[in-house]
Amino acid sequence: MKEMHTHDKSHMDAATRIMFEDALAAGEELPAADVTQRQRFLVFNSPFKLGFMLTLGGLAAILFGEALGVLSSIIVYVVAAVFVSLGLDPVVRKLESKGIKRPVGIAIVFASFLLIITTILSIIIPMVVNQIAIFVRTAPQYFTNINEQEWFKFLSERFGSFIDFPGLLNTGRDFVTQPDNWAQVAGGVVQAGVSVANGLTAGLIILILSLYFLASLQTTKRGLYLMVPRTSRAQVIDITEQVTQSIGGYVNGMVLLALTNSVLGFIAMSIFGVPFAGLVAVAVFFLALIPLIGSVLATVLVTIVALFNSPITALSIGIYYLIYMQIESYLFTPRIMNRVVSVPGSLVVIGALAGGTLLGLLGALIAIPVTAMLLMIIKQVWIPKQQER
Repeated sequence: MKEMHTHDKSHMDAATRIMFEDALAAGEELPAADVTQRQRFLVFNSPFKLGFMLTLGGLAAILFGEALGVLSSIIVYVVAAVFVSLGLDPVVRKLESKGIKRPVGIAIVFASFLLIITTILSIIIPMVVNQIAIFVRTAPQYFTNINEQEWFKFLSERFGSFIDFPGLLNTGRDFVTQPDNWAQVAGGVVQAGVSVANGLTAGLIILILSLYFLASLQTTKRGLYLMVPRTSRAQVIDITEQVTQSIGGYVNGMVLLALTNSVLGFIAMSIFGVPFAGLVAVAVFFLALIPLIGSVLATVLVTIVALFNSPITALSIGIYYLIYMQIESYLFTPRIMNRVVSVPGSLVVIGALAGGTLLGLLGALIAIPVTAMLLMIIKQVWIPKQQER
């Protein structure tokens, strides 16, 4: 028996709702005999023609793969911009429901988004630059006097019989005293500066693309719907609207969770006296965006940095983050994310690993909504078809 799916048309705009209802009616009016179509196969009477077509297909696949490799950075920009636009679209729809026209709503949302980003950067950048300058001035002192640090003495007393801490310290000092190594470090700093500049350029490109995608999102989706046969269009519209709505909610939820982690972590680090709290809080925000392991990586980073102050500081901030991770897992995440996407934990891990391998951090970020989309398609399309056989 075919599983019935209740269509939710509340998240569709007026034009899409009309198209959906028309396609739904066309699918219901289609005679049962016309639903099953005969499969057509290409028949080649000549082996030469068959080999020629197979060769053309192989060459086309190779050229397509090469094009994807060359355009990989552009593809990443486009994917990131699509996710940003889908994250802002629910807010635009909320304004539309209050009687504000979509172009005005897009202008309000995007201007507010830019204002928030500019305000955050204006607060963070001076603080980060100041703490980097402090780090550059104090780092040599930390290194040269590392054997006088409380945490180094603590580790030496507890684990000195297993690890040669003085030998490791002498190796590090020898590395620092060699001029060639400093030249490599300087080259790394220059490369890091180039990477930052490229990142800012990529961010600007993504913002511009996001504005265009947000403005044309509904029109683009309706254009894609028209490319689907009218009798099959209703299901495509329904699934696509569900996917875009869940992705938008997921993006907003991840940013909110990461921001909460970063802000509360900055307050805790300032209270416990963790060095470079502002700089570490920025790193915590980006790490917290990574599904599943982001909070763990942030905890490890903060604890290591806190060791430069004292073992007590590291222990205190470590306990705070252990408590925070429990609160996030059992209170924040269910309230924010479970209404948006529902994916088994094992598939989340597999999806995050696969996405991170293919597209790096961006791939890890989009792994959960992409996995949820595939599960939705399997549940609503593939399984019902298997049940009819």
